Amino acid sequence: MSSQHTDPNYEMSRLAGLITAEDFRTAVDREDITTVMVCVPDMMGRLKGKRLSARVFLDRITDGLNVSEACAYILATNVGMDPLGGFDLTGWDKGFQDLGMIADLNTLRVLPYMPGLALVHCEAVQPDGTPLEIAPRRMLRTQLDRLGKLGFEARVGLESEFVLCNGLQPMVQHNLDYALDHPPALSDFFRYLEDALPEAGVPIEATKTEGAPGQVEITFPYGPALQACDAYTVYKQTVQHLARRQALSATFMSAPFTGVGSGLHLHLSLWKDGAPAFDAVPGEELPETMRHSIAGLLSGMPRLAPLYAPNPNSYKRYATAHSFAPQYMNWGHDNRGCAVRVTGHGEGTHLEIRLPGADANPYLALAASIAAIVHGLTEKLTPPAPCRGDAYADRQAVPVLRDLAEALAYFDGSNFATSALGAEVVRHYAIAAEAEIAEHRRQVTDVERERWFDRA
Repeated sequence: MSSQHTDPNYEMSRLAGLITAEDFRTAVDREDITTVMVCVPDMMGRLKGKRLSARVFLDRITDGLNVSEACAYILATNVGMDPLGGFDLTGWDKGFQDLGMIADLNTLRVLPYMPGLALVHCEAVQPDGTPLEIAPRRMLRTQLDRLGKLGFEARVGLESEFVLCNGLQPMVQHNLDYALDHPPALSDFFRYLEDALPEAGVPIEATKTEGAPGQVEITFPYGPALQACDAYTVYKQTVQHLARRQALSATFMSAPFTGVGSGLHLHLSLWKDGAPAFDAVPGEELPETMRHSIAGLLSGMPRLAPLYAPNPNSYKRYATAHSFAPQYMNWGHDNRGCAVRVTGHGEGTHLEIRLPGADANPYLALAASIAAIVHGLTEKLTPPAPCRGDAYADRQAVPVLRDLAEALAYFDGSNFATSALGAEVVRHYAIAAEAEIAEHRRQVTDVERERWFDRA
């Protein structure tokens, strides 16, 4: 489990997971830690940064300096790290200037599979120290602050799906959902992952095989929203690292194969004054706070879709009925076909937001969800009646958006998005979506060749 070590006589073998600045300093003095990965989550939620000398890192945090700098283009590229034009943040017209990186020392951790190395999440800032409002971690902080002004805090548990592959094909060829007898290579992967993640400060709640060949689901315990997202980025990096060590690959595409969908479900509850605000009594109407939150999600999320469904493939996850990915903006009690599922009991009652796919940036997906909930709370919105049957036959509900182009039209033209996120943020992520759409339209696909090559 993640832990904080304060004993100055610690042994390096005991130094695991989240560590204090004091233990970090001691480990550097003993040369147990020699390198620090200073990281900023990019627009895709990937950790980007540098490997910094641990002693240089110590000197800089002592002097109150940025621990490092990075080209601002790390927040202005596509998934292939190609610089994109049109951003206010940076570009050739600005010389692709630097951004600063301020370490969040609460995120210092060691990784069991990288001896001698520590990792720290950083805030991306302008050269003068001004926060970058378009940075994903900052965006989540902003929405949590808005929620806090209403007297609430969010607690979040993430549920992640991915597909393990040999090359480009699933490592197993049949459905192993809920199986406990796995092929040796998969059992080995689970064992390595279940050992490594807690030692990296990322406790696991459960691991299981899912409904598609090679598909895996990992669920994480509840915690503060920002820490949950920080841990998720370490988890994702760990999955990919361990997969490569076994000559496997892990894909977090939303729809890696036709008819297969992988999600990133957000389990979320609100708390006020240390008590759950979603505490529901069986047989009675849901608490008012929960009803407003559901209504806000159903109203707001269609206008924020590029933040949780960021590329053309994201929308193919919604295309197949009865796939456990939502097709309508509806909600229901313990209904896995709905966009928003009410689940749990009593103090554990919470919302499961099933819209984000596995490719979602957790900071952005959660920022969008909190923004929508704040909208529901401030406007005291009322949700429609819950879906009580087949969620895929709920024709009275609004369909989910069909593709990224439709999502962009709703997002870029939304007064709600601008009010909730700020014009600068909307413009930045609209430009990123436009670039994805343009690239998708330009590329000739295997499907086109297969269907038309000798038939046109």
